Amino acid sequence: MASSETRNESTNHINDCGDEYTQPIYENGRFRNPWETWRDTTFKGLFKFIFLTKSESKIPDSQELDKTLPVMTPDLSEFSTSPASGIRHMWIGHASSLVQFDGITFLTDPIFSDRCAPSQLFGSKRYRPPPCRIEDLPEVDCVLISHNHYDHLDYNSVHALNKRYGDKLRWYVPMGLKKWMHDCGVTNIVELSWWQEHVHNEQLNVKIVSTPCQHWCKRALKDDNQVLWTSWCVVGPKHRFYFAGDTGYCPGFKQIGKRYGPFTLSTIPIGAYHPRSFLAPQHVDPAQAVDVHNDILSQKSIGIHWGTFALSYEFYLEPKESVKEELQKRGMDPESFITVNHGEITVVGGDSELKS
Repeated sequence: MASSETRNESTNHINDCGDEYTQPIYENGRFRNPWETWRDTTFKGLFKFIFLTKSESKIPDSQELDKTLPVMTPDLSEFSTSPASGIRHMWIGHASSLVQFDGITFLTDPIFSDRCAPSQLFGSKRYRPPPCRIEDLPEVDCVLISHNHYDHLDYNSVHALNKRYGDKLRWYVPMGLKKWMHDCGVTNIVELSWWQEHVHNEQLNVKIVSTPCQHWCKRALKDDNQVLWTSWCVVGPKHRFYFAGDTGYCPGFKQIGKRYGPFTLSTIPIGAYHPRSFLAPQHVDPAQAVDVHNDILSQKSIGIHWGTFALSYEFYLEPKESVKEELQKRGMDPESFITVNHGEITVVGGDSELKS
């Protein structure tokens, strides 16, 4: 729950955004989406999704997956020094990335566990393993958490990262999540609402900004939307990075592009979208992901939120292929929005783009 003390404390970070920059709605201890593009989940829709919709995911055995979705072994020594030019990115899986630029190294929504569920005994199990362990990671400055769903906020990963890095690691979380983090033993926390900025490092001139997205939150039986959902901008002196988190399509992206674009690199969800009748408000499909890419003025984007957990019913390789088809349909540069392998390290936006 976002206490009045917490809300008043975070208000000190707000810049004067004006009426054109949409704020979340907070009433009776719960957040709500402010856009007409949102609609609440109904019991009928949930029942139809779980019991009456046929899955077309068709995830094969591990031998076939090694061919179609290979997990690369990364050379993490590449992260020992921030690139002189460009943004270095490694996809860990789902919405988890390791990102480095302008002297800062950070993680997005880290999940290293086998399952994204309240228990490791049941729930959705990953069908592609992470390319490294937490103990293999380089020095990391901060973590960006988009919201509290189990596939984005993993207790075991939070605990292990906190055990390894302690107070040296700063956690950026959406409004309402600070208490949960404290209960996990984490103390170095910055809690923000949309359009609030925090200077992460004055010497490096790097700031972290919470920005809108369209989603919802729930982690327990009766805690619906007591925590906000957010996307994140990391603004450095040379480059800008955008992490969309988990989202349906909404007008907020054009506002983000206007205020903070263009972005050198963005990570945008492209999976977990079928059936649209149920998932459209909360998850973009590949065509809408390209819309987000254009709205925020992203120079290059990488598709995330696919190829790791079976959370919906589209064919498991469809997100990757659909993004390619959408770019071709629109006459866009096929390299402007790409997918990468788990563990693949890519440098984008530099003097030359390199892959290893």
